[in-house]
Amino acid sequence: MGTGAACMLLSAFAFSVMTALVKLAGERLPSQEIVVARALVSLLLTYALLRRAGVSPWGEQRAWLWLRGLFGFAGLSCVFAAVTHLPLAEATVLQYLHPAITAVLAALFLGEAIGSRVVMASAISLAGVVLVARPRWLFGLTADTLDPLWVLVAIGGAAFSAAAYVVVRRLGRSEHPLVIVFYFPLVTVPAALPTMLPDFVWPEGREWALLLGIGLATQIGQVSLTRGLALLPAAEGTALSYLQVVFAAIWGVLVFGEQPDGLAIGGGLLVIGSAFWLSRAR
Repeated sequence: MGTGAACMLLSAFAFSVMTALVKLAGERLPSQEIVVARALVSLLLTYALLRRAGVSPWGEQRAWLWLRGLFGFAGLSCVFAAVTHLPLAEATVLQYLHPAITAVLAALFLGEAIGSRVVMASAISLAGVVLVARPRWLFGLTADTLDPLWVLVAIGGAAFSAAAYVVVRRLGRSEHPLVIVFYFPLVTVPAALPTMLPDFVWPEGREWALLLGIGLATQIGQVSLTRGLALLPAAEGTALSYLQVVFAAIWGVLVFGEQPDGLAIGGGLLVIGSAFWLSRAR
C-alpha cells in the first residue's frame, strides 16, 4: 500500500471515531458548540506542531488558505448537525457524495482528468446514497425514509467538503500540510462563535472528555487527509475515505444500537465497492 493510500485509510478511521464522539456529545450539547470545541483543540495542537517543526503558520497563498478555512467551516457545521440528527451510518454515507463532487470540481479547477472509471464509480456511489436516503418521491410514503431536512444538510456538508478538498489539493503543491490544517480551525473558531453563543450549554462530566476526544481524532484525521490528498489525485484520494462508512456502521451497532436495514446495507455496499474499484486505478 502506498503512503498516500495509508494516510487516507488512517484518516477514515480517525474521522469515524470523531463522528461517533460527536453523536455522543450531541445528545445534550448543540452541534455548533461541538464545532467550536473541536476547532479550539485542533488550533492549539496544530500551532504546537508548527512551532516544533519550525514552520511559519501563515503560509504563502493566504487567500486560498482562508478560502479553505471557510469551506471547511461550512462543511463541518453541516456534517456535525447531520450526525446529531441522523443514524450514524446513514449520515456518514450521505457525506460521501463529496468524492463525486470533488472529481467534477477538480476537473474544472485543477485540470484533473475524469476517466470512465471515475464516472462509473461515482454513478454507483450515488445510487448507493439514494438507497440509504430512501427519498419518499422514489420509494413511496410508506418507506422508512430519513428526515429530508437533515438529508439536505448532510448533502450540503458533502458539497462544502468537496470544495475544501479541491482547495487542499491545490495548496498541497506548495504549502506545508500543517499550515493547511492550521487555517481550518483558525477560520472556524471566529466564524462559529456567533452561531454557538445563543444556545450555549456548559459541558458536564464526561462531555469534557468527549470534546477533547473529538479534537484529537479530528487532528489525526485532518493531518492524514491533507497528506494523503497531496500525494493522490483528488478524486481517487477522497474515494479511499469511503471506508469511514464501514467504521461508522460498526460504531452505530456497537455504541448506539442502530441496525441498518437492507436498503441501507445495500447502498453502503455500493458506495464501498465503488470506492475500492476506483482506488484500484492507482
